[in-house]
Amino acid sequence: MNNERLKIENKKGLKLQAYLELPANQKPKHFAIFAHCFTCSSSLNAVKNISRALTQHGFGVVRFDFTGLGRSEGEFAESHFSANVEDLIAVNDFLKAEYQAPSLLVGHSLGGAAVLVAASKLDNVKAVATVGAPASVSHVKHLFSHGIEEIKDKGRVEVNIGGRPFKIDEAFVSDFDKTDLPSIVKSLRKPLLILHSPIDTIVGIKNAEKLYVNAHHPKSFISLDNADHLLSNTQDSLYVGDMIGSWVNRYFPEQDNTMLDTSGEQLVAHLDLKENHFTTTIQTAKHSFIADEPSSVGGDDFGPSPYDFLSAGLAACTVMTLKLYAERKQWDLQEVYAYITYSKKHSDDLMLDLEKPTRLDHLSKKLTFIGNLDESQKQRLKEIASKCPVHKTLQNEVIIDTELI
Repeated sequence: MNNERLKIENKKGLKLQAYLELPANQKPKHFAIFAHCFTCSSSLNAVKNISRALTQHGFGVVRFDFTGLGRSEGEFAESHFSANVEDLIAVNDFLKAEYQAPSLLVGHSLGGAAVLVAASKLDNVKAVATVGAPASVSHVKHLFSHGIEEIKDKGRVEVNIGGRPFKIDEAFVSDFDKTDLPSIVKSLRKPLLILHSPIDTIVGIKNAEKLYVNAHHPKSFISLDNADHLLSNTQDSLYVGDMIGSWVNRYFPEQDNTMLDTSGEQLVAHLDLKENHFTTTIQTAKHSFIADEPSSVGGDDFGPSPYDFLSAGLAACTVMTLKLYAERKQWDLQEVYAYITYSKKHSDDLMLDLEKPTRLDHLSKKLTFIGNLDESQKQRLKEIASKCPVHKTLQNEVIIDTELI
């Protein structure tokens, strides 16, 4: 996916670190803002995963660090709830001026409460999604309750939240009591999606119930089953992003999306080395997909590996070729499966008599046919499977020209 680093100035003149995630074609249909959880940052894997999943639904997504967190300027004590809402509005105004007014706000945990309040103030926001959000802003006070009494004596103290030290003051603490979130939700009157795990031990499921009861239709709820509060399982955060993307498109008008110019070539691959490990966007004239490496070799496993795509090309070409042949012969081939495995094998294991034995690239192709076929037809289809264009290409000597443009 394509990513741009931004610096956005908030109401106090502090620079907020932000990233704009773009669809593969770099032309978003709509824009969204993601607000992270309390004391987290925009670099949390769950934040990145949800944002990138939304780009697959045509969104441009800005994920940013609240004041005093991550790489944003300011002190944590300045990152009270009202300041979080002001930061969201600042990011909204920046997008409005520089790109396009955002139409979707997504918030995780306390960030979910912040987007609900911000959405009530922003006419351009058409829909809101919350993930593990509390029904009361003051819910988070228990995280630093051990320091509240001390604040009254010292004015400013250092507290430990989630294993990290933060300095807070009286203004920081009292600000959490100023917002009546259920009343704001009741008057919001915008499509709302509430996602919550029934086993969330940080923000209990009762919070989702209270938000849902107070909200007006259209409202939706999605259970996150066995997910923890921080969505530490990659599959959970990718699921959240995909569900939000599918849900919100119901409320937004369908738009044509002109694909990225491939500069006259069949496809283009793009990797941002500063932001990603191996996650690579691949784009043809009309389609986009993601390639990656498994976590075992340092990747994020967001998509198939390059050799998976190689095998996929062979498998797809094989089954398509068999379809055409069977239809021409009017054979009863109803379904066909091609199983491909790429590996390195030694020439001796392959029973090849070479002058210099060596390890060779090897592709195993296994076929399953569904239909009323006799043994001779199956054998003929097996022969045809070796005649598909990609199979032939892989067996021929291939010339690859490389140039700089």
